[in-house]
Amino acid sequence: MKVYINRKTLAEEVAAKLQEQISLGHYKVNEKLPIEPELMKTFGVGRSSIREAIKLLTNAGLLRVQQGVGTFVDQTGSREPMDLRLKRANVKDLDEVRQLLEIKIAEKAALNRTDKDIEAIKKHLNNRRIAADNNLIEECIEADIQFHIAIAEASKNEILADLYKGASVHLKEWFINIYPDTALFIETYDLHEQLLKNITAGNAKMAWATAAKIIGYH
Repeated sequence: MKVYINRKTLAEEVAAKLQEQISLGHYKVNEKLPIEPELMKTFGVGRSSIREAIKLLTNAGLLRVQQGVGTFVDQTGSREPMDLRLKRANVKDLDEVRQLLEIKIAEKAALNRTDKDIEAIKKHLNNRRIAADNNLIEECIEADIQFHIAIAEASKNEILADLYKGASVHLKEWFINIYPDTALFIETYDLHEQLLKNITAGNAKMAWATAAKIIGYH
């Protein structure tokens, strides 16, 4: 089995390290960061990576740039944006969050879904089945992710949906590494179809129970 490695750009790596240093108090609020050449030497990267990292953290509200003066810490590390946090998360922790979310979004989707939501969920389930039957693992994983994202959107809870999307997208490559073929996806097709039926019927209790059975296979 291949070992999954988070693939980040140099700028993202630098941004994560800087954010960590801010969290640990190496740089305090309103403190000025070292100049670019010093940061380049510290992190062993080029000027463009340093500038992109600073841009990432500035957009996230952790830094502020004062033209002609320098770059300053604007907020503490506790304000790290969720997407950046998800990117640096341990894949097993991230997958556990995804699995827990699947139960809740299934329950909420059964209560709040629209006819349009049902059609979207059906479409992705059909794509999942076709890809699984043809042993197209990447296409199958993508369809499976989109199936659950459609359920998340049907929950009508934007926070739950955003969290689920973020967790799933960051796990996609890991799924490709741990599933050599589509056997598991074929095996769990009936459960996914049952989940769709539960949601369509508006049965929140059964949707919750079926989602719990599905994550038991992961």
